[in-house]
Amino acid sequence: MSNTSLSGRTALVTGSSRNLGSEFAKGLARRGARVVITHKNSADDANLLLKNLFDLNGLNNIAVHGDLSEISSAEELVLKALDEVQSIDILVNNLGPFIIKPFVELSSTEFQYYWNTNVGAAFACSKAVAPSMRSKHWGRIINVSAGSAFIRNHSIYSLAKSALITLTESLAVELGPAITVNAIAPGQIFESADEMSSFDPKFNETALAQTPLGRFPTRREVSDIAIGFCESSFDIVTGVTIPIDGGWRLRSS
Repeated sequence: MSNTSLSGRTALVTGSSRNLGSEFAKGLARRGARVVITHKNSADDANLLLKNLFDLNGLNNIAVHGDLSEISSAEELVLKALDEVQSIDILVNNLGPFIIKPFVELSSTEFQYYWNTNVGAAFACSKAVAPSMRSKHWGRIINVSAGSAFIRNHSIYSLAKSALITLTESLAVELGPAITVNAIAPGQIFESADEMSSFDPKFNETALAQTPLGRFPTRREVSDIAIGFCESSFDIVTGVTIPIDGGWRLRSS
């Protein structure tokens, strides 16, 4: 891909001060986009990332502080960003905390938090950027679902990530032709394998044994595929979800 393929575009990536979100931000910057990152409790990480982004694109990238766990505050965060950058061409709805606590043990507060941060924030941010994208007759919304969307033992996380795929398809219908809306569904990511072990010590070993390609995708691989939706070669593609899991979803047990 050309390093300037997204020159002149402005991208917003939610939950992007670290981990996969920061990789999306860097991938967009490498292609020439100006990047808006968001954070809630990680100002130091956000400031460090801004320095990295400047090294990649030489632009005035910005960080916006805010809470995405409530629909109204998520919309306010995007409007705050728009006040500074005027328009947003690319939205990556990356935020989506993980939990596998059984439904019968979830409090109503927990249910609402994980639903809002995974689905509600994507809805609110997409709604907020749509007018800007429509005014320029071009926009790309990329939702980050997960392999958990295809299984039924990850509780509210499975429910939310499955709903995000439906939201992707519905928004694709509503927002076309100017805006395309697509999603990715990463399986276990290599750099986050240790974190997953804290939830399920046997998950990584079992998942690798069930994965045809025999390894987990890296954050860079996931980012490159997602950002591909912004390239001209994907102009005809909308409403799809690409699994990025080395074939894990095809497991026989």
